[in-house]
Formats: sequence, structure tokens, C-alpha cells
Amino acid sequence: MDTSVTRKELPWLTKVLYGTGDWGMATFNTLRQIFYAIFLTDVVGLEPRLASFAAFVGVLWDAINDPLVGTISDKVRSKWGRRRPFLLYFAVPYGLAFLALWWAPPWKSQIALMIHVMLAYALSDTFQTLVIVPFHALTPEMTSDYDERTSLAGYRMFFNFIASIATAVAAPMIVDATMAGGGTQQQGYVLVAALFGVSAIVPYLLIFFAVREKSSSERPPEMISFGNTLRTAWQNIPFRYATALYMLNWVTFDLIGVTLPYFLIYWIAQGNLLATVPGIGMPIESVVLGAMLITAVIALPFWTWLAYRIGKRKAYMIAIAFWVVLLLLINFVPPLNYIPVIVMAVLIGISVSAAHVLPDAIFPDVIDWDELRTGERHEGIYYGAKNFIRKLTTAFAIFLALQVLGWLGYQVPPEGATQFTQPDSAIWGIRLLTGPMGAALLGAVLVVAWYYPLDRQRHKRVLRLLARRQAREARRRAGTQAQPTLD
Repeated sequence: MDTSVTRKELPWLTKVLYGTGDWGMATFNTLRQIFYAIFLTDVVGLEPRLASFAAFVGVLWDAINDPLVGTISDKVRSKWGRRRPFLLYFAVPYGLAFLALWWAPPWKSQIALMIHVMLAYALSDTFQTLVIVPFHALTPEMTSDYDERTSLAGYRMFFNFIASIATAVAAPMIVDATMAGGGTQQQGYVLVAALFGVSAIVPYLLIFFAVREKSSSERPPEMISFGNTLRTAWQNIPFRYATALYMLNWVTFDLIGVTLPYFLIYWIAQGNLLATVPGIGMPIESVVLGAMLITAVIALPFWTWLAYRIGKRKAYMIAIAFWVVLLLLINFVPPLNYIPVIVMAVLIGISVSAAHVLPDAIFPDVIDWDELRTGERHEGIYYGAKNFIRKLTTAFAIFLALQVLGWLGYQVPPEGATQFTQPDSAIWGIRLLTGPMGAALLGAVLVVAWYYPLDRQRHKRVLRLLARRQAREARRRAGTQAQPTLD
């Protein structure tokens, strides 16, 4: 009996349309990852430590709604499938709720501001969950092929990076242009949120109408409690490693994303809040983030190819080791030296590319392992857990960065200021978080990746065993008494 697993490639157009979903996710996440912390301190006016609690408490609601939405989507049966109805019903509220996150209320009380941020964060996160968990759970349903999942993740990450570039470059330009025209930073951020919030709606509606889920005649899995959801996921050993790897990967990226605007403004630009790169005339944040993310897009095909040649885990470890070296060097860039920091951004973009695509390509494989172990597929549970982890990393990064800056004496600039110098202790904290702290976290990523147990060959064996089981079940349903061979 031939036990090989034949590769079945998805149509190119299907990959492109599915990949557009990351535009809607990345516009939301990039703005929140990179600019939300500095928005809370410098625009809303929250003391850094209170701002950190506001963001962190707001995401605790996700401890309930992510696994819950995942489990519900596993159970749904409709003429549109299990996942796509969520995209139809919640795409518009998802885009509109983004505005609440970027409105600075006029309250004078720090406690009132903190409570408002908590509620706005929880509201926007809830609608994000209702869209992103079902969107991600489509991946293992579209293909079971090890390398096709890498390819599908590559298409997603292409749109992820395009959206990240658009938001990272355009947001500072829009805010600065609004201020130059006599407006306020708040008005600039609201305009950014409106533009990218509306653009986030369209991809999910396209996916609903254009992408098809594979039909399922299985009996829907029973609704299980939150505790049982955690136990189901935790008993999956490859999931434990994938979770640790995914969490450390994104904590590092989010931490650097949070601190990078502070690093560029208060260390490289020496407190010039409207600093532009000489000869280019664009804000320093736009140029550095744009250089990093454009490089990441260009590097995508390389990492997809390398993962195909040597496996996802080995390719990922190469990228992370290179990133560690760069983070250890970035603190040697002196103030007001724009070219070296742009060159560093280009080099970091090479590793950032792999950090985006390869963990997402690894994750679907653990669901096949779970099906082999339990006899059921729980994409919603696992992608609910994955989505929760992703948002938890952002909240943790914001919490950690703002707590450190608060304790080290970070000062909120006066309203309307264009030049402001932070205390030396705060500058030291910004540099520590951007470089050595990120390198230490990536070192932990390398350790976890080294021990990750599910490589290409083991995954192929899982698929062969699943195919045998499915063949037995088909014969049983057909009333056949023949027994499968073991060769």
C-alpha cells in the first residue's frame, strides 16, 4: 500500500483572496503595536504606569472571548460553512470599533481616562476576535499539505506586510501633516483610524464571497467549558512548543514595536517630535518602519523557499539568530545618525519577514496532531488560543514597556510641544528595551525552536495515519469488513 501523501496545490487566486484578510488584521495590529503606547502617553495624557494597566486589563476579557469564539465556530453549521458567517456579520462592526480605540476623551481624571481606555480596548478586541479567529481557522481547512500551508502563510504575510508598510509609513505622515495644518495630534490619529478602519472591512467581505470551506458531514463537536478547552489544547505536546515559540516571537516583535517610536524620537532625534530624515523630508518613524517592512516583503519568497528546502524550524532558527545579533548592535547607533539606523532597519527586516511567516506556517500542523490523538478537529479552539496569545503579547509588551518607562521617570510632553527632552534614566530604559531585552527574548525562542518536535517527516507520518483512519471509517460506513494493511 502506498502511504505517501500527494501534494495538492491551492489555486493561485484562492491564495491571493485569502491572503487579503491579513490587510484587515495588520492595519489594526500595526497601529496598535507601534503607536498605541505613545498615543496613550503623549496624546491621551495617561501616566505610563496607568496606561500600561489600562491596556493590560482591557485584554483580559480575551481570556474568555477568544477560546469561546473558537469553540462556537467549531460548532456552527450553516449553508456558508463554519467560519465564513462570522466574516459576513462582524466585518463592519470590527472596522468601525477601531475608531473608539483612537479617541482621546476630554476627561481630566487619570482614573476616568484609564477606565475609558480599558473599555475601548475591550470593545475593539471583542470584534477583532469575532473576525480573526474564524479567518485563521480557515487555514487548516483549506489544505492539509505541509508546504502548501507555508505557501498560504506567505501570501497572507505579503498582504500583512503591505498593510503594515502602509500604516507604519502613512500614520506619522498624516498626524504630522494634521499638526502642520493647525490641527492636533488627536485629530490626526482619528483620521488615521477612520481611513484604515474602513479599509479593514473590505477583505473579509471578499473572503466570504470568494473562498469556500470544505464541506463537513461530521457531527459538530460538543460545546466544552473554558477549562476543558485549555486542557484539550495543553494535552497536545507540539502545541505547547508552538505556543511558547509563538508567544516569545511576538512578545519580542511587539516590545520592539512599542519602544521603537520612543527610541527614534527621544534617542536618535534627541527629542524632536517632528523629526524628518535629511534629504528625504519624511518623519523618521515612517522611513525606518517603511525600510524594515519593505525589506520584509522582499524577503518573503526567500524564507518560503528556504523552509521548503530545509524545513520551517531550521529556517526560522537562522532568521532568529541573525536578529539577535542586530538587536545587540542597534544601541551602538549614535544620536542624530539617521543613515545607520535606516541600514539596521533594512537588515532587521530580513528576520522580521521570517518571524511573521514561519510561526504561522508551523501552527496548523499541531491541529493535525490533535486530530490523530483525539479523532476530532478543533481548529476553532486552537486558533482561539492562538489569537488570545497574539493579543496577550501586545498587551504584555505595552505593559512592560510603559511600566519600565514610568518607573524610570518618563515625562509626558506638554500639549502642542514639538521639542521635548526625556530624563537620562528614561532614555536608558528605552534603549534597554529596544536592544538587549529583545535579544534575550529571542535567545529563548532559539531554545524552544531547537526542541520543537513536529518536522516535515513527522507531519507526513501524521497525515498518513490520518488517511488510514479515514479509509477505515469510510469502509466501516460502507459496511465493508476488510481490514487495512500495515505496510
